[in-house]
Amino acid sequence: MFKKTILKNGVRLITSSQKNTQAVTVLVLVGTGSKYETKEINGVSHFLEHMMFKGTKKRPTPISIAETLDKVGGSYNAFTGEDYTGYYAKVAAQHFDLALDWVSDIFLNSTLPKKEIEKEKGVIVEEINMNYDHPMSYVQVLWNRLLYGDQPAGWDILGPKENVLGMTRDELLDYRKKQYKAGNIVVSIAGNFSQKEAIEMVKEYFLKSPQGQWIKKSKVIEEQDKPSLILDYRKTDQTHLVLGVRGYNLFHPERYAQELLATVLGGMMSSRLFVEVREKLGAAYYVKTDVDENPDTGFLATRVGVDNTKVKQVIKAILKEYKKISQRRISESELQKSKDYLKGKMALALESSDAQASFYSIQELLEGHILTQEEICDNLDKVKTEDILRVSRDIFQSKNLNLALVGPFRNKRTFKELLKL
Repeated sequence: MFKKTILKNGVRLITSSQKNTQAVTVLVLVGTGSKYETKEINGVSHFLEHMMFKGTKKRPTPISIAETLDKVGGSYNAFTGEDYTGYYAKVAAQHFDLALDWVSDIFLNSTLPKKEIEKEKGVIVEEINMNYDHPMSYVQVLWNRLLYGDQPAGWDILGPKENVLGMTRDELLDYRKKQYKAGNIVVSIAGNFSQKEAIEMVKEYFLKSPQGQWIKKSKVIEEQDKPSLILDYRKTDQTHLVLGVRGYNLFHPERYAQELLATVLGGMMSSRLFVEVREKLGAAYYVKTDVDENPDTGFLATRVGVDNTKVKQVIKAILKEYKKISQRRISESELQKSKDYLKGKMALALESSDAQASFYSIQELLEGHILTQEEICDNLDKVKTEDILRVSRDIFQSKNLNLALVGPFRNKRTFKELLKL
């Protein structure tokens, strides 16, 4: 179980103690990411995340920051998404005090040295280049651009190179000052530690977080009345594509039915699309259907790396399964298998302290409340076969179809003709 504590300044602390582990994770989330940016500073959330590792008064250099946890074999990193940015450290339980001190130090006290900003521009540009040169990753960037266009939800989290190269220290400081407010911060600690001591230590560190309102994100505009696609021509040996539909967000009452629908279609090695595309057609190494559910957006999509000669065949096979599941109710056994799969995967994941820290804190930050593992399982169990059919009929319509593709193809007309259910 977890315990929620709200500090006087509004910082939320979630603690989850596990005595059957030798590890502990400290995670700090702030509710800001690329959806909170303007076009002029797109990429600032991610750039700031990088800069938090470049020096504090206590640990003035990147090396001193890294060595602190390297010396105890800790695992540490940060990540930036559309709706949040996170910083974490995972260590052996006896080093909990060190991990909390380290995470709070980089989060609250980073000095953002100007000379490090200039160096980091090159690092981030290379990260952008790496993603572009990796079609399996880049096709997801194209997918978001296809769905949401020229608005924050459609922009690359890393930002364009020109923004990165032109980013100033004042812009980074201003963004941090506006967004890193106490009421927008969730501290999550999971693993083997004393909850009582942790609460007092977090108060000591995080009561200094500044209070006030932060800038909210702009409303996402979703407009689609016909199938849409985007192609990126590459002379690749394999075509990478994302094919799917707009779906439900985190707060939609059918979200659990949508998650089970994706699992039935392509969430498991015995799922319909895995069997059809990999086992029967032998056309792909990876094929996966999943959902992306955020507070204001959601979609269901199938990602696959395909033999260039079988792209059309695979697209037809995916669409055939989309259509079939929207016309014919799935069996009780297939639904039960999917429920048991999701529940089992969650149980296995939550054995680790870092997964528990994320599980509780992301719910708190994005949804404003936390469901336990048992409550989520109960919600999955409530889904019936008729719910899967109803959701399938609602989202699997020709006008909702979207295709993002990276491979040796330029002719859009060929693929447009395929996009129908």
